Amino acid sequence: MSRPLVFDRSFDPAYGTAVEIVPGLRRLTARNPGGYTFHGTNTYLVGTNALTVIDPGPEDEAHVADILKAAGGAPITHVLVTHTHRDHSPATRLLKDRTGALVLGAGPHRPARAMLDGEAGALDASADFLFAADRELADGDVAETPAGRFRAIATPGHTVNHLAFALEDSGHLFSGDHVMGWSTSIVAPPDGAMADYMASLDRIAAAPETRYLPGHGGAVEDGPGFVAGLRAHRLAREAAVLAAVAAGAGTVRAIVETVYRDTDPKLWGAAGLSVFAQLEWLVEKGMVTTDGPARLHGAYRAG
Repeated sequence: MSRPLVFDRSFDPAYGTAVEIVPGLRRLTARNPGGYTFHGTNTYLVGTNALTVIDPGPEDEAHVADILKAAGGAPITHVLVTHTHRDHSPATRLLKDRTGALVLGAGPHRPARAMLDGEAGALDASADFLFAADRELADGDVAETPAGRFRAIATPGHTVNHLAFALEDSGHLFSGDHVMGWSTSIVAPPDGAMADYMASLDRIAAAPETRYLPGHGGAVEDGPGFVAGLRAHRLAREAAVLAAVAAGAGTVRAIVETVYRDTDPKLWGAAGLSVFAQLEWLVEKGMVTTDGPARLHGAYRAG
């Protein structure tokens, strides 16, 4: 039985300061707070004599200057990127230009499935289509760096090219936006997929590293326990969506008004994307039906 899911929003970004987590591991938070980024994107600096940087952040010269200042003259030899959203990867190009670091990630941004009519451009607002890795990593690949061995864990769901990175022999896992302590991750087709996300929860929880360092907010101290809570939360949402459809709510909007009736209507747009992701998965499982492929503005019926 999973423990109740409790989010921790008591995070101090300490802008401009590289906060030591443990010796040889620091966190530097970009000044890009927002509804989806919390207090900003976390950049991690690993190592002492030579550094590996994880998620350089948005295309922000000031944040890159903060990274270089925190390096203190130590060479930055590697950059690891969890995924290609504009709050995580664009500064990679700026940092590579200044350091010559080797860039590693899961490949270019792409949709989780074939785009449907009317979805063209749906990814543009958040996607970094310019990202290019010097070496593309797949599940289980290891990056040997002067700062340590990083093992890639494929965690699609939030994006199809999302990776988590385990710093071997440290107990730490950099979870990007897949698992965050302050909020659930956004899963919004066609950028992401709920079936992928749920499978990735199992994959990350099976890793031996138990302390998660996310892309936004503070550390998750009991990663596998928190993941169990996330899984239960998503399944409860699925049950609520299914019940709403069975009761006659046949559109995303109608389901949001039912399932999220106690939520600020200003957040219903984001809630609608989450509902759509749940519906897409329910259609895949045959529990909900619709005419043709699942669509954001489609009509849904109990299967």
